[in-house]
Amino acid sequence: MSLETEIMARMKDAMKAKDEVALRGLRAIKAALLLLKTSGTENITEEDEMKMLQKLVKQRQDSLDIFKQQNRADLAQKEEEEIRIIEQFLPKQLNEDEIKVVLKEIITELGAKDIKDLGKVMGAATKKLAGQADGKVISALAKELLSA
Repeated sequence: MSLETEIMARMKDAMKAKDEVALRGLRAIKAALLLLKTSGTENITEEDEMKMLQKLVKQRQDSLDIFKQQNRADLAQKEEEEIRIIEQFLPKQLNEDEIKVVLKEIITELGAKDIKDLGKVMGAATKKLAGQADGKVISALAKELLSA
């Protein structure tokens, strides 16, 4: 089932259940999918959809951080709710220990020795961990492992 079909089916269920939280998150995904389709991309791949979903989560996470700094709990709660809805469509996120295991494998494969090899490691890691971890976390852990 394509992402768009699944979103439409869940929207229908959310409307029937009068679930405003789910509906708000699903509408955000639907709008982003529509923008992706009209952006000139002919064949939208699953990878494109995952990148789009990650971007939506990142945008909401940035907004959430700002709202928390400004003590706007009401707006922060809405962002958290939308993040939970959008994350349902993303692959399971790896924790730091799991990311470190993958990074150690990549470092061994590439023969990386120090921080100068960070670019090579990051290139391989972002491809291998696409959709499973945030780039900032991957970068921080890679720097930690290479400088140790």
